[in-house]
Amino acid sequence: MSQLTILSGGAAHGLVAGLAPSFKAKTGFEIKGEFGAVGGMVEKLRSGVATDLVVLTSALVAKLAEERLVAPSSIKNVGLVETALAVRSSDPKVSAQTADELRAAFLAADAIFVPDTKASTAGIHVAKVLAQLGIADEVAARLKIYPNGATAMRELAAAGAKRPIGCTQSTEIISTKGVELSGVLPKGCELATMYTAGITTSAVHPRQAQALIDLLTSSDACDARSRAGLSMTCGAA
Repeated sequence: MSQLTILSGGAAHGLVAGLAPSFKAKTGFEIKGEFGAVGGMVEKLRSGVATDLVVLTSALVAKLAEERLVAPSSIKNVGLVETALAVRSSDPKVSAQTADELRAAFLAADAIFVPDTKASTAGIHVAKVLAQLGIADEVAARLKIYPNGATAMRELAAAGAKRPIGCTQSTEIISTKGVELSGVLPKGCELATMYTAGITTSAVHPRQAQALIDLLTSSDACDARSRAGLSMTCGAA
């Protein structure tokens, strides 16, 4: 079976998985994707892991283009992803319209599920926000840190804690059963990250990689992007 290989941030997992059947129908190719913390995906590409396509933050894709690991002419925005709060589906949603309310929500939680605070986009931001709110030391023992947001959300769904909360990118919350999107982070604490696709300079299947980029960013995929939690004006590049 012919396969297109991808290294991607976890934020794009739901969208790619949702469009995989359409991609196979158009090209005959399966998608073999590895999804995780963006820092880890970058290091895999730099270390020589064979891949046709990357979907990472725009800043990282631009850096990889400078390093001649991604073809600049192929780069295209897929959509904006916001960092958000999550709760178990059985729990009431947490409101955090202000920084003070967000501080209170974190302090009220007996477990805080987050992705890698050193290698993932959302995890790095969560660590920054906790420091900004002045509660990093106070909640340090409650942090439950996992390699990526998808894993963190699965663990939140199965958590035995009384008042757990999660914080990662909205796409990873939406695509995980057993958790619910509770709201984006308030002004002053928010983060909206543009995810961008690019074909690697070592791609074995560049034509099919371009076909997937075209599909991910097409007007026809507008609803799929929205359902997955990515925001982009329909038809925009």
